[in-house]
Amino acid sequence: MGRLPRTDAGFDEEDVDVSILEGSSILITGGTGSFGKAFIRYALDRLNPRRLVIFSRDELKQYEVRQLFGNDPRLRWFIGDIRDERRLSRALHGVDYVVHAAALKQVDTAEYNPFEFVKTNVLGSQNVIEASIDAGVKKVVALSTDKASSPINLYGATKLTADKLFITGNHYAAAYETRFAVVRYGNVMGSRGSVIPFFRRLGEEGKPLPITDLRCTRFFITLPEAVQMVVETFEFMQGGELLVPRIPSMKVTDLAHAVVPGAELVDVGLRPGEKLHEEMISPEEGRRAVTIQDGKYYIIQPDLASWGYQTPAGSVPVPEGFAYRSDGNDQWYTRDEIAAIIDAGL
Repeated sequence: MGRLPRTDAGFDEEDVDVSILEGSSILITGGTGSFGKAFIRYALDRLNPRRLVIFSRDELKQYEVRQLFGNDPRLRWFIGDIRDERRLSRALHGVDYVVHAAALKQVDTAEYNPFEFVKTNVLGSQNVIEASIDAGVKKVVALSTDKASSPINLYGATKLTADKLFITGNHYAAAYETRFAVVRYGNVMGSRGSVIPFFRRLGEEGKPLPITDLRCTRFFITLPEAVQMVVETFEFMQGGELLVPRIPSMKVTDLAHAVVPGAELVDVGLRPGEKLHEEMISPEEGRRAVTIQDGKYYIIQPDLASWGYQTPAGSVPVPEGFAYRSDGNDQWYTRDEIAAIIDAGL
């Protein structure tokens, strides 16, 4: 299998073995979001899919994304909501691989609208699982978040539930071909919900930058890194993996000063459901974690794998008591590195 090295300057230019995806039919839920647009570009340029189905519920966003990619004959556009299993089943006809990126994601919005987040992030995920099995999809990779580890907010709790549904989905699919895996990563620089445009706008107006807590640290990943991680997961997954990348942390104050050098920072306090530091692997999950590819990724292995999952060859168990938190990381972005990534548009 070809390796997809992480890069902070965009997609790696090495030849990549993506044979299982080449010429296949791929569907991405939530395909008009930041990750979806980056994945579409990567897939059209690198994977040469037979068909790439974009499944999302907002017709305006679909229209806007269609303008970015013109009339590429490989693209198909389905208006639909993952809450609607029947529509999902129609869209999944003939699909080989699924990237599940659709979710409601705003932490504070979730605290005020919990029922809606459960309907989309939990019940919608169940629909993706059921419809994928019924349609004979080969592999499904679901996107998770660091907020799913030891969650303290509603959003994180729904994503943890979704993670468990996808891992357990392999039990339901054991007699079928379909297999499920999850990738969990931190905040994405350049995504639609990024704080960077907000900081930049305040800086242009000469206003101070509000920081929820000056001690905050976060995991950050670039969109190219996230896309390459998902593509590589399709290559080696057996089903049942929860994959976590080994990525740098950053201080939120360094991020703010990288966006607006010399800006005044104002400590406004943590919002409801917000953590001081982020976590991607809890101590309890760490008991089942191994590293692969020379420490590039952690895999949280399933508790019970009736479908035949086996510990990856060449993997290395993590130390006893291991947990992966943004404040205890051994890799950190410097302020200059953050500024370079922002300037590169990643």
